[in-house]
Amino acid sequence: MASPNARAQQLLDDATKAAGHAYAPYSNYHVGAALVTADDRLVTGCNVENSSYGLTMCAERNAIFRAVAEFGKDVRPVVLAVALESGVPISPCGACRQVMLEFNPDMVVVFRSPAGVEERSARDLLPDAFVFPKGAGDDAE
Repeated sequence: MASPNARAQQLLDDATKAAGHAYAPYSNYHVGAALVTADDRLVTGCNVENSSYGLTMCAERNAIFRAVAEFGKDVRPVVLAVALESGVPISPCGACRQVMLEFNPDMVVVFRSPAGVEERSARDLLPDAFVFPKGAGDDAE
């Protein structure tokens, strides 16, 4: 197991701290995310559950959407760490992987796995992601 670099470990610590803010009365699964933008701003997020499970929002998407809300549509996330408050290994779900790819396919995603700390690109985590086909939304014939 390779030891994570200091920046990755700090982001995992920030994500773990953010997980402490999670609203998870149904699953008791407290997830946090820490995102760094290209201009080195830090944004955190946590999961927020709802009794209608489909309305639940993951920590990773919360952090990305918060970055857009705070810094605008051109924000470029470059690193995102995700962690459970308990420290148990976790990786992003498919929906979060798709959103990560939308904003930066080369974004580095940091998470704990059974093998240790992993650092992988969003593209590697979702190799066959959906991409809206160019021209598909055009009304012109």
